[in-house]
Amino acid sequence: MSAIEVIMPKMGESIMEARVLTWLKKPGDYVEADEFILEVATDKIDTEVPSPYAGYLKAILIPEGELAIIGKPICILEASASDQKQQEIPAALSLEDVWKVEASAEPISSADHANASGSSNPWISPLIKQICLQENVTQRELSSIKGTGMDNRITKKDVLTYIAVRNAKHTLSSSTLTQGPGHRLPGDEVLEMDRMRKMIAERMVDSKRISPHVSSFVEADMHQVVTWREKMKEAYKLKFQESLTYTPILIQATAKALRDFMGMNISVEGDYIVQHQQINIGMAVALANGNLIVPIIHEADTYSLFDLSKKVNDLSNRARQNKLKPQDLEGGTFSISNIGSFGNLMGTPIIVQPQVGILAFGIIEKKPAVVSGPAGDVIQIREKMFISHSYDHRVVDGSLGGGFLRRVADYLEQFEGQDLD
Repeated sequence: MSAIEVIMPKMGESIMEARVLTWLKKPGDYVEADEFILEVATDKIDTEVPSPYAGYLKAILIPEGELAIIGKPICILEASASDQKQQEIPAALSLEDVWKVEASAEPISSADHANASGSSNPWISPLIKQICLQENVTQRELSSIKGTGMDNRITKKDVLTYIAVRNAKHTLSSSTLTQGPGHRLPGDEVLEMDRMRKMIAERMVDSKRISPHVSSFVEADMHQVVTWREKMKEAYKLKFQESLTYTPILIQATAKALRDFMGMNISVEGDYIVQHQQINIGMAVALANGNLIVPIIHEADTYSLFDLSKKVNDLSNRARQNKLKPQDLEGGTFSISNIGSFGNLMGTPIIVQPQVGILAFGIIEKKPAVVSGPAGDVIQIREKMFISHSYDHRVVDGSLGGGFLRRVADYLEQFEGQDLD
């Protein structure tokens, strides 16, 4: 028998550590190669980590709740000669490797599956089974949970959300009415925030604490944008089998304005300002569970409008299907939120740290407007949209923040579009 160190795999370019949530194996257990041995969490993603080797778990080096450093040992396996012959000793796994072995998760037994009442989730990971045993979740209950993971697999979050709802579903009688900090009323349900919502809450509070937010507003004439999209959307859908939305147009205008106002394409690190050359725009995507995620379009200023549209649709779809990769969430230099898709007129979004600005695009509405022409001023029906810009007043003054916002509106008002080849 020989001892083998298992190294914490890479989780993305900017991720240097991960917190150990749960060890799925205990010392003395036998571990198959590519079998999940622990679950970890970063500020971007939770995932199960497989062992690259087979052998007996000899020692756990990073206890639950502690931080594991990328590239450093997390446990020690004891491998026999036969185990070593069957496997090569690879370098630290990347997260892509982790996903490749996800299909090795243990299936429900045929007996259990027969009792699942038509379960559409025959693949249940060892972590999920462990949680279900600890929380007394029956097979019938498990079969009723809708999976949000890859290929509709049930994730840890799905199970924990179900358990929280199940445990909290009790009606409070009037005799148990509680006022004050707990302020609960008859018929209330008490639901614990899931981990993603807790992280969002923490980041929003941190951003407001770190950055003195100030907001500027403009109203942009979207007539040329709306006219072009109405003309192109059917042909675009016929050719590419997907919708042509306003979002790629908004991102293109933002990217052009950032190229003109590079002072907005910065981040703050303590007392230092980092000037970014790449224009990497994050777009806020609302998820079905009410949470929010911000995938990144890297080098957004290098895409044609139609290529940008494909990129936007791809990231949006994968975000809602829980199929984003860590690199899809890294490296943003500026962000936008299309709140018009919710029917909102305008808003004051919170900056994504350590960026210094974020735009919110409101709903496009038809309004009477004074339009100047060769024959003088006339009143016409025009499509108008409010754009708001929240920026960090530590490093961005009104002239920069307001000038950048006006330039975004100018690009939208002067929009010419692109022909469908």
